[in-house]
Amino acid sequence: MAEAQNDYYKAMRAGKREGEILPNLDDILKEKNIVAVREVPLGLVQIPSELIVGTKTAGRSSAFSKSFKPLLKENTEFAYKWMALYKAHLNEGIREPIKAYEFMNKFYVEEGNKRVSVLKFFDAVSIPGNVTRIVPPRTEEKENKIYYEFMDFYALSHINYIWFTQLGSFAKLQRLVGKRPDEAWSDDDRLDFASSYNRFRAEYKANGGDKIPITTGDAFLYFIGLYDYRSLDNMTAVELKEQLAKSWDEFRLLTTDESVELQMDPTDESEVKKNFLARLIPTSTPKLLVAFIHEKNAEISGWTYAHELGRMHLQQTFEDQISTTCYDNATEENADDLLAKAIADGNNLIFTTSPPLLKASLKAAIEHPEVKILNCSLNTSHRYIRTYYARMYEAKFLMGAIAGAMSKNGKIGYIADYPIFGMTANINAFALGAKMVNPRAKVYLEWSTLKDHDVAKSFAENEVHYISGQDMTIPGEPSRHFGLYRDSENMPLNLAMPIWHWGKFYEQMIRNIMNGAWKIDDTNDSTKGLNYWWGMSAGIIDVICSQHLPIGTARLVALLKKSICEMNYNPFSGVLYSQSGIVQKNADAVMDPEEIITMDWLAENVIGYIPKMEDLIEKAKPVVMLQGIDNPEI
Repeated sequence: MAEAQNDYYKAMRAGKREGEILPNLDDILKEKNIVAVREVPLGLVQIPSELIVGTKTAGRSSAFSKSFKPLLKENTEFAYKWMALYKAHLNEGIREPIKAYEFMNKFYVEEGNKRVSVLKFFDAVSIPGNVTRIVPPRTEEKENKIYYEFMDFYALSHINYIWFTQLGSFAKLQRLVGKRPDEAWSDDDRLDFASSYNRFRAEYKANGGDKIPITTGDAFLYFIGLYDYRSLDNMTAVELKEQLAKSWDEFRLLTTDESVELQMDPTDESEVKKNFLARLIPTSTPKLLVAFIHEKNAEISGWTYAHELGRMHLQQTFEDQISTTCYDNATEENADDLLAKAIADGNNLIFTTSPPLLKASLKAAIEHPEVKILNCSLNTSHRYIRTYYARMYEAKFLMGAIAGAMSKNGKIGYIADYPIFGMTANINAFALGAKMVNPRAKVYLEWSTLKDHDVAKSFAENEVHYISGQDMTIPGEPSRHFGLYRDSENMPLNLAMPIWHWGKFYEQMIRNIMNGAWKIDDTNDSTKGLNYWWGMSAGIIDVICSQHLPIGTARLVALLKKSICEMNYNPFSGVLYSQSGIVQKNADAVMDPEEIITMDWLAENVIGYIPKMEDLIEKAKPVVMLQGIDNPEI
């Protein structure tokens, strides 16, 4: 009994030092003016000890500190009962379940407060309890939305000990562990997950994870997204610890919703120190070895062809100072090996030219911080690599203006491929450009990646003759269905074409490295990653007009282009309407770059919709999973 008395005294003193008593659920609901939608019995649940945070009523809350340590004196009945439970736990274990209520994935005890206090004193990981869930009404608050996502996940997994701070995370976890969105977990699944998660959790906390203002779940989700869920089983304790240490800056990025720093134009030359480093590297300096890793090859992909033109421009511009190599046909299976080969070949600057290569790029960058790696994707946030893209919506606005001026019936077609970040901005800018010159213009939106859908037939049925098709051509491909064209029975008449000048971007990156601007671009804020998102003003994007274009229309395009380049006009300025109503009502407002990138609405004069994941062909899904507008994980 002496041992029980000593430990009770120790626990009581620690509780009084905390200076706060337990909250109670009744008061919390009253203060927040929450009336439960319903109460749901969950049955017998293993409640994570750290999630038991209070009592159901105010009756016993004053007897415990905020961490369930006892506060009443040693000679009280309360203390004797606590010590009796203490002895029972040592002799036979406390097995009788408590009774508790769950609200927003926190637990409040109705019966068994002293049992909880004793078990927490002995650092019990979980405590069995018969639980009733109090479901709050739906609101637009982020925490409420996350909780509703949790309830969907819990219905499948019956896992309650992992939590996230970002919307979409529970759906992402379901996918990363290899489950379909509606697939239930087996007992073996739960055991395997508990083993992997607890192993990660122990190392993460030992490494100082509690000092980063994210949940362990946030860090775990990021980690298995990068290294794969099953790979944890194959990692030794030393390997796991090393990978966690290397990923630490990435975890810091998860601490803020605004984790991307967008650079809209190249660094001002006046910011670069005016010394000899601003000149080209002397010929005596060893060559910079630059690798380009493509998802496809230039013979079958217009996207890869455009980047290959950029690589050749780079090689010609810095012929004596750099050497470039391309690695084609990267896949999810071989991307890690191609990056490893590029690094082993001595390349100290690597461009991976499509979004699906982001994951492999990041893994390589974490392992090789001495190598500069950039990935061509939009709205991604990582500290170890930089990403780059171009403001194609500026060119699409000009193309829309041309189409609006040329179309006699006001019906214009637009073929999009993937419903990903940036694509909606392109569609809407095109529609706004068309409406600017033709208030009656309607843009008929079609998707080339839909299942069982005939785009040409749809356009024909709607009497659409002017069409914005694919941006780029493939060498040797006979089709002229690219850019903006007028469709006809004989041959399409091409009117204008958007151009990606990747060579100019790559040239500027090399100059940034040579003149020191690369270091100036690097932010000291460890909670943000750097994205280059340049446009017409940097020469990265342009529009080529055909000789078939009327001279007045060509002059209009030149005027609009000049206004955009000089930052005097933004397509997404002023009052804006979507298909469902007003989006921006201030006539003087201009959308932020982040709002443009992530817009998930279509302009009021667009006839069409943004497809769901299940509407797409299989080859489109991996891209949309990474950067899709409709992806609930994003």
